[in-house]
Amino acid sequence: MRKVCIVDGIRTPFTKAGSSQGGVRAVDLGRYAVAELVTRSGVDPARVDELVAGNVIQPVDAVNIARVIGLRAHLPETIPAYTVHRNCASGIQALAEAWLLIASGRAECVVALGVESMSDAPFIVRRGLRAWLTKLQKARTVGAKLQHWSKFPLKELSPEIGIILGLTDPVSTLNMGQTAENLAREFAISRREQDELAQMSHLRAAAAWEAGRMDGEVMTTFPEPRYQAVAQDNGFRADSNLEKLGTLRPVFDRTNGSVTAGNSSQLTDGACAVLLTSDRFAKSMGKKPLGVMKDFAFGGLDPTRMGLGPVFSSQQIFDRNELGWDGIDLVELNEAFAAQAIACVRAFDSKSFYDKEMNGAKPPGAPDWDKVNVNGGAVALGHPVGATGTRIVLHLLNELKRRGGGTGLATLCVGGGQGASVLVEAN
Repeated sequence: MRKVCIVDGIRTPFTKAGSSQGGVRAVDLGRYAVAELVTRSGVDPARVDELVAGNVIQPVDAVNIARVIGLRAHLPETIPAYTVHRNCASGIQALAEAWLLIASGRAECVVALGVESMSDAPFIVRRGLRAWLTKLQKARTVGAKLQHWSKFPLKELSPEIGIILGLTDPVSTLNMGQTAENLAREFAISRREQDELAQMSHLRAAAAWEAGRMDGEVMTTFPEPRYQAVAQDNGFRADSNLEKLGTLRPVFDRTNGSVTAGNSSQLTDGACAVLLTSDRFAKSMGKKPLGVMKDFAFGGLDPTRMGLGPVFSSQQIFDRNELGWDGIDLVELNEAFAAQAIACVRAFDSKSFYDKEMNGAKPPGAPDWDKVNVNGGAVALGHPVGATGTRIVLHLLNELKRRGGGTGLATLCVGGGQGASVLVEAN
């Protein structure tokens, strides 16, 4: 298997749904990122072998959104493209597809993209109204149409909100916040602990922006129709404090819950594009890669505890590479919810959890929070579900390189009961 390099990457600002990029379609967010990546990296567009895009809320007017983005970004029409979907790990799935193509020798240069416009989630016509509309279209005479109108199903008029349906597991019937409440109870995670992690996430993100650590990673967009520049993430709060967080009421269990809007990730719009190549191709470009994508893994688990997915996928990485936390310099552990991130850290350190879930394997212990999400996580930066996977891998490599190199692990939980992890190395 050939070495797979991550040569370059760029992302749009991550902005709260309905805010400064709220009117931008996923196609255009992806186009911004891919076009900027090609320009900044200096790669000849004709030498790109494939574009792979991860996207969750796939638009009906841009089926195979990867192909639409490639053409809109002015990649040559001879370059094929395809779209992948693994819920919150769709961006990591795009990276995994690129890795497989390059490592197997089937490609030399692949663009992996994660993109999501959560602002653009559809409102869905209810089945009863859809059936009524279908019959209306089939009515041939004015009389038949008027008679059908008399049977208009008022109770079916209100649409179903696509983002709520998409964030609810159809098997367990729990939404993602309810699964976080399950973990808070299972691991005895207090409201105070969740709010403390949320505050840390916001303050770290604010400090990273203030210090310029995000500058080279985030491009400026000029969304239509006003074309006003958007140059920064807008979800983090530099003034976050426990007093303010403590005033927020639980959202998913209003009586006994502890998961609030303040200690959960935000609904977000954004895109992140990454250029992966073989070692030989990177040398031909005359560029030193950001690093190497060494391994990736996916794991499955009970959907009602989906937030623990990173433990299942990361353990595969540890086993295959004979690693423990002492061999990992930095970690990006996506904060879908503060409770979920804390639960993962506790599970990594729990012998009873490993005895039950990992066939008695020795737990690796808890990672050091000083190495985890050092520039903030999704509670502060947001979680555009299709794009987060590419973001955490790109940011991990940029931060490792800023510190002189090292080994990093990027991991996230996946709706439906899965986990995804990527092992990278920067020199």
